[in-house]
Amino acid sequence: MEFCPTCGMLLRYETPNMGQAARFYCPTCPYFASIESRVKIKRKQKLAKKEIEPIFTLEDMKTGGAETDATCPHCNFGRACFQQIQIRSADEPATTFYFCLNEKCGRMWRED
Repeated sequence: MEFCPTCGMLLRYETPNMGQAARFYCPTCPYFASIESRVKIKRKQKLAKKEIEPIFTLEDMKTGGAETDATCPHCNFGRACFQQIQIRSADEPATTFYFCLNEKCGRMWRED
């Protein structure tokens, strides 16, 4: 990514046209920069992987979840704990997470 040294806007790419070389141009001011035939990578940056933190744990579900008559899709047990969380935008419905109360199953599933 290149930025305009005059106004700081992100430069846009213009394809070669009628013998004119490819170039970057600023959409707000008259600045442009010609692109050389060979582009050098100035810096390589390694991305660090972040540890994924769960929204809530199974212990949270067991202690704070309310019980309901929901059928587990894995074992067909008729009781589950549930918790609703807004994981998308505010105009979308909340996602309901269920935890099967069957001690042999104990799986978690969700319904949007």
